[in-house]
Amino acid sequence: QRKQTLPPNRNYACRGRGNFRGQKGQLPAISASAAPSSPLLLKKMEPCSCDTFVALPPATVNNRIIFGKNSDRPCDEVQEVVYFPAAVHDNLKEHLKCTYIEIDQVPETYAIVLSRPAWLWGAEMGANEHGVCIGNEAVWGREEVCDEEALLGMDLVRLGLERADTAEKALNVIVDLLEKYGQGGNCSEGRMVFSYHNSFLIADRNEAWVLETAGKYWAAEKVQEGVRNISNQLSITTKIDREHPDMRNYAKQKGWWDGKKEFDFAATYSYLDTAKMMISPGRYCEGYKLLNKHK
Repeated sequence: QRKQTLPPNRNYACRGRGNFRGQKGQLPAISASAAPSSPLLLKKMEPCSCDTFVALPPATVNNRIIFGKNSDRPCDEVQEVVYFPAAVHDNLKEHLKCTYIEIDQVPETYAIVLSRPAWLWGAEMGANEHGVCIGNEAVWGREEVCDEEALLGMDLVRLGLERADTAEKALNVIVDLLEKYGQGGNCSEGRMVFSYHNSFLIADRNEAWVLETAGKYWAAEKVQEGVRNISNQLSITTKIDREHPDMRNYAKQKGWWDGKKEFDFAATYSYLDTAKMMISPGRYCEGYKLLNKHK
């Protein structure tokens, strides 16, 4: 995104086009595709998508786990790749200051590498010392977005990485914090108000989870093999492996679900026609087709 000349055929720690690549015995590393050497080409590049994917065996070579994310944050927003070491927190009376609110601290946090907008506490994507990777996406639906300051989805990414040594434990951390503190607040550094719900793709060396939210309500899908991607839309339909205990009752109360037909999370909590979701020209569908073409 920066308007400068970069030598070709090099890898750079940077935003947007970077991947987290993990395999057994290694901390996933941040890398990026080779950048074009022409300043003119760099000047013309515009953010065009925000998508996250994971590939698991048998879709990968040598049983690797591959995790990747790109970003369409504003091109003039400062992005940084940062490392925070593991830490022990003896004084639990001191609260942890996230982007907008303070929350309870935990006795121990893990070492993490984050890619984040420099102005906030959380991160769009990252990995920890146990090989857990998380990326998040903005999503919208029927449930109204809360503008009140709470935890950002990007705060939840970092908290999941700091506090969990497996993907499912990270999911537990996120949904517990979501229930306790809620999600909300401006996700933009400038004067423009930009708020949204969040979806997350969480992976470790053995499995992955897709977690999608609408306010405090959520659904999660376990991924044990093959490929899975998320974009700026709800994508969990009828395969729901875990869920908020009141998710279905709330949908019935709002008149979104009659309680009789098979429950479809994306169709119920958003305005998607999930029957056409896999044949639409949108990024989610195109990402799905591309991943399945090469698996």
